[in-house]
Order: sequence, then structure tokens, then C-alpha cells
Amino acid sequence: RVKSPTYTLVEPYSTAQHSLFHLDLYRLSDAEELEWIGIRDVLDDDNICLIEWPEQGAGILPEPDLHIYLQARDRGRTIRMESATPRGERVLRCQAESPRPA
Repeated sequence: RVKSPTYTLVEPYSTAQHSLFHLDLYRLSDAEELEWIGIRDVLDDDNICLIEWPEQGAGILPEPDLHIYLQARDRGRTIRMESATPRGERVLRCQAESPRPA
């Protein structure tokens, strides 16, 4: 379970295969602050990064592999994902091929 890092910019998690970092950039006052938190290490190719408010990191953050859109509904929410890179395409393809719980 990944919770929003309300009071921190970065919340790290570990999985069996990867490190996952959830970044909430809402409170970022300047994109240069990302350099102070070691963003280049966080964005390592072996890591998975979920970034809220990515526009706050414009000029520092690279193009995302995926855009994920969440929309609240009466009963839950809908999720739409769009790839922006070949790596994002591979992620979507793997996700589409994965069995879904009933």
C-alpha cells in the first residue's frame, strides 16, 4: 500500500524486485530543490517513481514513461494510463497481459 507523503517530498518503499519512490511535489517551492534531495539517485532506471504534481519539477524531471490519471466516481475511482515512451509501452503491455483478480 502506497500512501501520499503528506509532510515529505519523497516516501521510499522496497519491493522484492525494485525500490519504489512516491514523490509529492505540491509543496516544492523551486524545482532546484529536487537536486538537494538527490533526485538523480531516485530516478535511477532500476527504481519505480510515482510523482504527484510533476509540473512543480519542470526543467529537472525527465519525460515520464507513463501518465496516470485518477478520477473519483460515486463508487470508487477510474484509472487511465497513457504511455509516453517505449518503456511505458512495455509496462502497459505487461499490465494488460497480467491476470486480473475476480
